Amino acid sequence: MQTVDRDSRQYVVAQVEVTVAGQPYNPTGDVVEFSFSAVSGRPATWYTGGWDGTGPIPGTTAYRAQVLIGPGSSGPTLAPGKYTVWIRITDNPEQPVISVGQLAVT
Repeated sequence: MQTVDRDSRQYVVAQVEVTVAGQPYNPTGDVVEFSFSAVSGRPATWYTGGWDGTGPIPGTTAYRAQVLIGPGSSGPTLAPGKYTVWIRITDNPEQPVISVGQLAVT
């Protein structure tokens, strides 16, 4: 679980592994969005994210998706609490919505 202070402006990061026909696929050309819901909730509002580079995390086939949150960011400013972090990746023809973990805002 990632933890951020409510007054902090920082990136929330998710590791993403994608395969096509059983082979690793580079998703960095796809649009990625993030949503933050109550722990037992579903995503509602989506915020545009981005990719941390165009290559995989060294030694893996995973890529880093990220969104900037907090005061003065283009993402949400979240109240203290626990949230489920969701990502949505838009590709053709798929658009998966994936729960990628939890975030604690203190």
